[in-house]
Amino acid sequence: MDIFKIADRENGLTNDEIRAALAESLKGRELHRVLILPPDFTRFHSNAGLITNIYYHMLKDLGAEVDILPALGTHDPVSKEQWDAMFGDIPFELMIKHDWRHDVVKLGEVPGDYISEITEGLWTDPVSVEVNRKVMDESYDLIISPGQVVPHEVIGMSNHAKNLFVGVGGSDMINKSHMVGAVYGMERMMGKDYTPVRKIFDYGMEHYLNERPILFALTVTTAPGGNIRTHGLFIGEGRECLTQAVKLAQEKNIDFVEHGLKKCVVYLDPSEFKSTWLGNKAVYRTRMAMADNGELIILAPGVKRFGEDMSVDGLIRKYGYRGRLHTLEEFKKPENQDLRDNMGAAAHLIHGSSDGRFSITYCVKDITKEEIEGVGFEAADYDEMIQKYDPTKLAYGYNTVDGEEIYFIPNPALGLWINKEKFNG
Repeated sequence: MDIFKIADRENGLTNDEIRAALAESLKGRELHRVLILPPDFTRFHSNAGLITNIYYHMLKDLGAEVDILPALGTHDPVSKEQWDAMFGDIPFELMIKHDWRHDVVKLGEVPGDYISEITEGLWTDPVSVEVNRKVMDESYDLIISPGQVVPHEVIGMSNHAKNLFVGVGGSDMINKSHMVGAVYGMERMMGKDYTPVRKIFDYGMEHYLNERPILFALTVTTAPGGNIRTHGLFIGEGRECLTQAVKLAQEKNIDFVEHGLKKCVVYLDPSEFKSTWLGNKAVYRTRMAMADNGELIILAPGVKRFGEDMSVDGLIRKYGYRGRLHTLEEFKKPENQDLRDNMGAAAHLIHGSSDGRFSITYCVKDITKEEIEGVGFEAADYDEMIQKYDPTKLAYGYNTVDGEEIYFIPNPALGLWINKEKFNG
C-alpha cells in the first residue's frame, strides 16, 4: 500500500504527521529483523535522519532487531559527530559500514543491447547489478530505504533504486552508471525522470530485486536558512512513490532564473562539503543557469582535498577538470588504464568542468593555490573573498555587491538552477 503525504503549508509536514505516516506503513507487518538503508551525512537535509530515528524506535517497540547500513556509495563512513547530528539517539555502534569494493554480491547484468537502445548507441557495454550482501539476506523481513528525491547530475532525479545500486552497490554499477550519465550528457538529464541511468536502475529493480521486501520512504525537502522543510513524504514498495516524488521535487527544487548568470556565488557548508568530489555540486547544479563567459565563485571553507577516496583524489590531481572531450581522449589512451579502471572518477572529471564556457573559482583554506590551479580551476583566498561576498550577509538569489549583480546560493545540494531564456529556447 502506497502512502503519499503532501504538506498543505509552506513550512512542510510536521514531525507528528511524518510519524503517523511511518506508523501506517508498518501496520499489519510481522517483523523480527529489519535493515534500514539511510543516506549518509552528505544528505543531511533529506530529513532521512529523523525518519530513520522514528522507524528505529517504532521497530524496537515492536520487538524487532534493527540493523542500519548507511548508503555511502564511495563516500567516507559516517563519523560519530555526524551520526549524532543526523540520527539522534540511535547507538553509533549499530552502524554497518558499506565497502563498495568488497561487500557486494553480483545479481546479474543489465545487457549491453538494452543500454545501447536507451543511450542512443552512446554506451554498449553491459553493467553488473551488484548490491551489499545484506540486501540479499533472507533473514530480513523488511528493508527500508529512506532518502530524498532531488535533481541529480548523474541520474536526473536522485534516490529510489539508486540508493541500492549506488548507495550500497558495487564498483561496476557505480563506475559505469556515472560514465553513462557523463557520455549521454548531464544537461539532457538533470531534473528529469526516466533518463538512461534511471532506466538502468529500474531494470535492476525489476529483474533482480523484485522479490525482496524493500520499502521506500522518499522525501521532497527544502532547507531555507538550514531549516529542513519536508514538503512531501512518499512511501511505497514499487516505483509509483518515486514517480510522484519526482513531480513534487520538480516543483520545489528547480529554480528558473530570468537570464544567464554572469556571476554566481555558491557557499559550501564546511560540515557537509570536505572535497571537490562533493563540492562540485556547485558546478553541476548551476551550470544550466550560468551565462557564457560568466564566473562561478565557490566559497568552500571545509574543502580539504579533491576525492573522498584517496585513490580517486590521486586521479583528480593527475587528470584534472579539463573538459569532456579532453577527459574522453585521456580515457581512451592505452597508457591511462588507471582512469579506465575508475569510470566513476572519469565521469566526475567531466561533470566538474565547465568545458571552458564559464570560469570556476574555488576559494578554500586548506588546499594551496597551486593545487587548485593544477586540477584546472581558478583559485582565490577564502578569507579575502568573504570580505566581499559574506555568506552571512548575502540573501538567497539576486544581490548587488559594489554595484554588480550577483546570484547567491547558500546550498547547491538542494536544487537545480536553470536559465529560463535558454530552457524556453
